[in-house]
Parts: sequence; structure tokens; C-alpha cells
Amino acid sequence: MRFFAALFAALAIMMTTAAAQEAPAADTQIAQPAPQGNLEELFRLLEDDATRAELLQLLRQRAGSGEAGAPGANDAEAQAGRAEGVIDPTIARQVAEYTRGIAEGLSNSVSSIVDVVGDVGELFTSTAEADLGRLGSTMTNLLILGGTLFASFLVLRLVAARIQHAIAGRMAGASWINRSGGVLGAALVDLAAVILAWAAGYFVALNFLPGPFGRMQINQTLLLNAFLVVETIKVVLRAIFEPRDPQLRFLPMSDTTAAYWYFWVGRLISLVGYTFMFVAPIIAEQLTPGAAQAVRVLVMTTSVLIGILIILQNKTQVREALSARSRAGREDALSRSLAMIGAYWHLIAMFYLIALLVVWLTNPEEALPFMLRATVQSIIAIAVGAFVITFISRFINAGLRLPDDVKERLPLLETRLQAFVPRVMQIVRTIVLIAVIIAIAQAWALLDFMGWVATEAGQRATGALISAAFIILAGFVAYLAMSSWVEYRLNPNFGSVPTAREKTLLMLFRNAFTIALAVMVGMLALAQIGVNIAPLLAGAGVLGLAIGFGAQKFVQDIITGIFIQFENIMNEGDVVAVAGLTGVVERLTIRSVSIRSLDGTVHLIPFSSVDSVSNMMKGFSYHVAEMGVAYREDIGEVKAAMQEAYDILMETDHRFHILEPLDIQGVTSFGDSAVMVRARIKTRPGMQWGTGRAYNEILKQVFDRHGIEIPFPHMTLYMGEDKQGRSPPLNLRRTTTIEEQPLEGPDAPPSEYDSDSIAEPVNEAREMEGRSSG
Repeated sequence: MRFFAALFAALAIMMTTAAAQEAPAADTQIAQPAPQGNLEELFRLLEDDATRAELLQLLRQRAGSGEAGAPGANDAEAQAGRAEGVIDPTIARQVAEYTRGIAEGLSNSVSSIVDVVGDVGELFTSTAEADLGRLGSTMTNLLILGGTLFASFLVLRLVAARIQHAIAGRMAGASWINRSGGVLGAALVDLAAVILAWAAGYFVALNFLPGPFGRMQINQTLLLNAFLVVETIKVVLRAIFEPRDPQLRFLPMSDTTAAYWYFWVGRLISLVGYTFMFVAPIIAEQLTPGAAQAVRVLVMTTSVLIGILIILQNKTQVREALSARSRAGREDALSRSLAMIGAYWHLIAMFYLIALLVVWLTNPEEALPFMLRATVQSIIAIAVGAFVITFISRFINAGLRLPDDVKERLPLLETRLQAFVPRVMQIVRTIVLIAVIIAIAQAWALLDFMGWVATEAGQRATGALISAAFIILAGFVAYLAMSSWVEYRLNPNFGSVPTAREKTLLMLFRNAFTIALAVMVGMLALAQIGVNIAPLLAGAGVLGLAIGFGAQKFVQDIITGIFIQFENIMNEGDVVAVAGLTGVVERLTIRSVSIRSLDGTVHLIPFSSVDSVSNMMKGFSYHVAEMGVAYREDIGEVKAAMQEAYDILMETDHRFHILEPLDIQGVTSFGDSAVMVRARIKTRPGMQWGTGRAYNEILKQVFDRHGIEIPFPHMTLYMGEDKQGRSPPLNLRRTTTIEEQPLEGPDAPPSEYDSDSIAEPVNEAREMEGRSSG
């Protein structure tokens, strides 16, 4: 696997080098303007079919006769063929041209490297021939200027460090917005130190160094400008890594790691920056341009080797950091992409450094600017994408919090947003990741996404996607608004208290609206991206017809549910008896009802199985008190006791639930052992059970106080009788316990009670009495 990765990277380097060498040349050729008259004449000739055919025939004849042997003739013929719409079908020829370009590029690269080796040798020969006196004078002035410059910068950096440390002390525990302001303020202080030191260097060079007053040498300007550029870049590095003030550091790394990366990246920037902007120009002026190029080559090679060593040292750490999300169980696109990059990042980084060195050696005028520009664009794209993804991740982790008054009015809105917004943010994060990949590919000329977007097809595709996204977003906003309105309408703390009928209709409306909205949004989104929805609608009709025949039970459920809703026989919160089950209606849809019985069991009953509905909470309710009293009791006294119990009940809080006076209906039946007396209490819907329990408790106390007997079944034990009608006496004997049992023997006294004579009848009588009382 590593071999194939290395081979792929090597091919990518060669193709990048070739593309970088060809891209600027092509741009240069295109940038050359042609005379307006010649272009108009050419357009006129090409618009004529006959003239264009003659031109193509002439070009083919010249190519066949060998007259078109000048450079560019084949290119002209190929362009003419493309203008005609004919593509060369010979794949072998295209492959041969491509490999020829690669071979010529490699040959040029080898020649350039050989020239560089000669420049290195020239460095040592030109040193011996240099004017040492002039070189010594120049170096002396530069040493004085450099000492002054860096000494002043060191003092200013110490002052700036104290100010930055004070700012960092205020940022402990601050929000990310305040920390961002602190980082910006610390960076501005650091930049001010660089600018002041740079200005001090210019002041010394203009007024105190040897030479005309107010004038300075070009070498001194090179040093000062190199200092400004390099130290400004290092200011940005210090703002990113913050090696001394971790309170201002946004990157999740330790102090040791931050100091390590700042040290090496800062040293590489200083090495390359001061060499190319200061040392090499001085050597080119004082010695030879070849010697300056040799110094650049040595510094670039050293920098690349240092970079490769740094990459190898941190291979494992960076891989673990990039794959941390994947190892934590994240399975999103970002986690998988980071894990894949982490597995091969060191190979990609090393081959990039080698490619950068090779391109710079072979074609520094054209290929190197292309690679640097693409690199900068890639870094900017990655930085912007990382910032957006980090912001989205912080937003997801922090969650969404609504004000207390909004939560009081809409209790479920925050939960609904917290369930939906993170999913949307994950989609946005994936889109940002794709955009970063496209931007990197665009920077390296791997694809022309912006050019495709500028075409008619690209504009149509992007417009369709954006329109579909806005339709989906508008659908979600509509669903959120409707759900929030229903939730607000059902909230008893605001506005009028909703009735059970309103609750049922609002819930049904929300379900129906959600289904209709989902279908409509889906159809409109598909139509926007170019899907013809007419066949879908026709297919939906046919599918609905098939479902109507195949799912008759389902259709019956819906139709029965519609009529039940029209008749308004039950609503959510009612206590009903449906299909042999009794319970509270918890959920009512268009095809089924969910009731919870007294033991807490939830029953889902489709309407097709409902023959009748018994609602115990429609309008009003009754508690029916049907009491059984003994035959010896006075019925008038019983009625008075029931009225007395009702009067006591009316002194409690249950009086607010009672609608009418006690309705005593009198004797309703004569039982085997009791006379049944009935009374009714009319209550509000659903209050009959609580009121009835309280009334029964009070009634029992009143009956006991008045000595009114509530009969219950008794059992008489009949032992039989002889022919003379006399019953034999029942002798009870107590069975002695083990402790009371005397010693066995012939002298032992007889037991006072015989267990065999009474144990079985008594046990039988107890069992019969138990069954009777039960």
C-alpha cells in the first residue's frame, strides 16, 4: 500500500510540475491581443461553411505534403479539427504526446539541476575574486544597522510581552468573542513593536551611518524590508500558537507543542525570508548572480530537509490528532476524511516539499509562483473551512437556549430546535468540507469549478440546488411556525383554556398539515432539481388505487375515524370504553385511538375494530350510590342518613364538582339479604369517581353512627339430627401441645381434648366460612 501511495505521489509531482510549467505559458499566449481587423476577418471566414471546408482541406494537404513542418502546424490543425467538432480517435497518439511532454519536462529538470550544481561551484570561485574592501565596508554598515535594529526590537518585544501578558490575564475564563478581541489586541501590540523597530532602523540608517545625510544604501533597505516582512509573518505565527500566553490560544494544544511548532516554523521562515530577501541580493551584488543562486539552493535544500525531519518526528502525533474524532466513535464525513488524511499526511507533506524544491530548481520563474499561489489559496481555504467548522461544532456542543418567557409560552420549541438544528449544522459542515476540497482542487488547476459555474449548465445546476435548499428551509420554517402555534394554543397558561375537542382537532390538524407539507416540499424540491413530478403524481394515483384494494382494513380505519371525528364522540383526555377496553384517551389519530387503562397499559385500537364507543365524560357524569341495608332497617332513616352524608360531603372541596342536589331514588330492589336503596350525585365530567369515593367513605361512617346494618353473607353450621329430631351435642376438645403432652405409657392420663373428634369439622367450617366471606 505504501508503494502505491509513493508511486501515486511521484506521478502527482511530475504532473504538477508539467502543469505548472505549461499554465503560465498558455496564459501568456492567450493574453497577447490580436489585431481587431484580423479577428473580424477570421470570424467572417469561419462562419462561412464553404470557406471553412476549403481551409481544412488546405491544412490537411499541407500536412500530408510535408509543407507544414514548421513548429505549431500540428497545433493549428488540431485547433481546426476541434473547431470543426472532430476529435482525434487515436488514443495512442494522445498518450504519446502526453508522455513526450513528461519526458521533455524531466529532461529540462535534469538540465536545470546540473546548472544549479555549477552555480554552487561558482560560489567558491567568485568569493576569491571579490573586492574584499568594498565587501568589508558594506558588511560593517550592515552589522551596525542590524545590531541597532534587533536591539531596539528586543527592547520593544519585552515591553510588548508585558502588555500581552496583562491582556492574557484578563482573558482567563472569558468567552470566545472576548478572547478573539484579546488575541487581536495582543497581535496589534506585537505588530506595533515590529513597526517601531523597523522605523528606528530607518532612522539610524538615514542619520547615523556613513554616507550622505538623509541617504541610505540599497543593501540597508533590503535588510529593513526583509526584517519587516519576516517579523510580520512571525507576528501572525505568534498570534496562532501563542507560545507564552495559553489564555489567548485557540488551537487545542499544550504549551510544549505550541512552543515546538512556533520555534521550527519561525526558524524556517527566518532562514528562507532573510536569505531570499537580504543575503542573496547582497551576494549577487557583491559577488555574482550564480553565487547568489547557489546560496538560495543550499538554503532551500536545508529547509526542505528540516521540514522532512519535522514531519517524521510528528508523524504519529499528527495522525492521532487527526483521527481523534474517528476513534471517539464519530462516523460523519469530516471524521472519516480527517482519519484518511491522518494515515497518509506525512507522505503528502514530504512529497509536497520535494516537489516544491524540484519545481523551484527547474522553473522558478513560472512554475514556482503557480505552486506558491496554489499553496496560499489552499491554506486560506483550509483555514476558513476550519474556522467555520469549529464555529459550527461549538454551536452544536453549546446547544440552543431560548429566553425564559419564550420557553414558558412554547415549552417544546427549544427541544424541537435542539433536535433539528444540530442535524442541519452537520449538513452545513459537510457542505463546507466539500467546498474546501473544491477550492483546493480549483487552486491546483485540477478542475475548473468556477468556469463550470459560469456556464449555462453550471448556473442552472447551482440555481436548482440553491432553490431546492431554500424550499426545504421554508418548509421547515412553516412546520416550526405551525407547531409553535398549536403548542401555544394548547398551553393553558396563556389565552383561553383549550377544550378537549380543541385539543383533538389541533392535534389532527398538526398531523395532517405535517404530511401535506412534507409531500408538497418534496415535490417542489424535486421539481427544482429537474425531476419531472408528473409521472410521480400519476404513479401516486395508481399506487393509491392499489393500496385501496389491497389495504381495505386501512381504508376502513380512516373512514371510520373520519366519521368518529365528525360525530365528536371522544376526544383526548376522555375516559371511554372501546372494543371491550376502558381507559383514558391519550392519542387520537385519523385511523386509531390509544387508550391507557387503569393499570397503566396502553392499548392501540384501530377504528375498524370499534363497534361502539362509551364516553364517561360527555357533558356531565353521575355517581350512583346503591346501598344494601338489612330488612329490619327503616327506609326513611336510611334516606335521612344518605342525605346527611351528602350534606357532610358538600362541606368539603368536592362541592365545587357537584352540579345538583342529591337525587335519592329510593328502594330499587329486594335482594336475598338486603334492601337496595339508590341515590345519584351529578358532577362535572370526570369528577364522579373522586366524588363517589369520598361520599362512600362518609356514608359508611354515618351508617355506623346510626346503627344501620349493611348485611353481608353469614354461614350456619348444621351438624344433623336423629330420628327423634334431636341434634347430637358438639363436644369440643382441646389438643395439647408438645410441651403439655405428658410422658407416654400406660399410666399417662388421658388427653382433655381429642383432636380427631373436632379437627376435621372445624377446619371444614373455617374453609366454608372463608369462601362465603370472600
